Amino acid sequence: MVYDHGQAVRLLYKTILKLHRGLPPAMQELGTRYAREEFRRHKKCTPDQALIFVNEWTDYAITLAKQLGVQGIKKHTEIGKALNDKDLDHFRPEQVQQLYELMLNATGREKDKINDKT
Repeated sequence: MVYDHGQAVRLLYKTILKLHRGLPPAMQELGTRYAREEFRRHKKCTPDQALIFVNEWTDYAITLAKQLGVQGIKKHTEIGKALNDKDLDHFRPEQVQQLYELMLNATGREKDKINDKT
């Protein structure tokens, strides 16, 4: 059997979208939109970038599958995993900006309100 990278990436993407169905509606919409944008953005990345990308999204899918379980999300279950300072040190500036914007979307906060508090 021959390995087809494109087919593997499509399967990963479809798996993530299916997992998102188990999330609350707001999280599902946000997560699906983010995944769609990231997969589109990385269509023409280098092989090294593709390896990192697929590994990270595979880890995400595994984590989400474990957290959701067979029955879907349970009350008081936290979704995802916390990032520590060591994790953030490995991010490029545009990734930190993207993470910040994702946090704003996820919490329903606006940039201007955040900037006024600092």
